[in-house]
Amino acid sequence: MLRRRFLLGVLVIINIVLLIRLGLSEQGVFGYLDLDQKVQELESRIEAADNRTIELSREIRRLKSDQAYQEKVIRGRMNYVKENELLYIFPEKGKVTNQGAGADAKQD
Repeated sequence: MLRRRFLLGVLVIINIVLLIRLGLSEQGVFGYLDLDQKVQELESRIEAADNRTIELSREIRRLKSDQAYQEKVIRGRMNYVKENELLYIFPEKGKVTNQGAGADAKQD
């Protein structure tokens, strides 16, 4: 009888320790939830990277084969113009510098 109580007491203590470890350790429930959240975040980043890869592949194919698209990209990014065209480039907001005749006159 004493042996059964001792064995029962040991088993209860082991179960309590395991339950505490399950709830509070890094390998427990909260650790699992944290890892699950990180997995979800990484999967969404992988999906975004895959979508970006597909977009870039499409753009590469268009740049290789579509001359009208090539011209559009070159004109837009490098400010190229056709013959007898004028191109006006306006500074971006917040990047206006004080250069030109007005700046030269103030330096004297």
